[in-house]
Amino acid sequence: MRIEARIFLGVAAFLFGASILYGVWTAGDSATGHVEVAGTTALALSGGLALIVGSYFAFVARRIDPRPEDRPDADIAEGAGELGFFSPGSYWPLGIALSAAVSGLALAFWEIWLLVIAFALIMATVGGLLFEYYTRGHTSPTI
Repeated sequence: MRIEARIFLGVAAFLFGASILYGVWTAGDSATGHVEVAGTTALALSGGLALIVGSYFAFVARRIDPRPEDRPDADIAEGAGELGFFSPGSYWPLGIALSAAVSGLALAFWEIWLLVIAFALIMATVGGLLFEYYTRGHTSPTI
């Protein structure tokens, strides 16, 4: 987690510096001396988001043992092993993607009735993915 923290904190520092530089640059270019607000705010808020993620990774990195990725003397074989369980034949992610596409259309055209339907579809498909292996409907019956 230390590598990830360094990356995000570096991006945050860059974005904050770019925000300051952008504000100074736009104030000098304009005839009235006003700072261009939208770009400066977008850069500052993006830096804030990167700072949140980077500080979370730094917080977690202090509380866990160093992973092989964090140690310069680690071997490649130390990182081998199971990374997690990924369902090989699940169709729920496709349903979640289609539900998200419907919600995107609802937001693009600002159709509240479609947004309500899309929210219900997203909740149903996320629930289906979450409880896919809870019901044991995926296993074959024992003889």
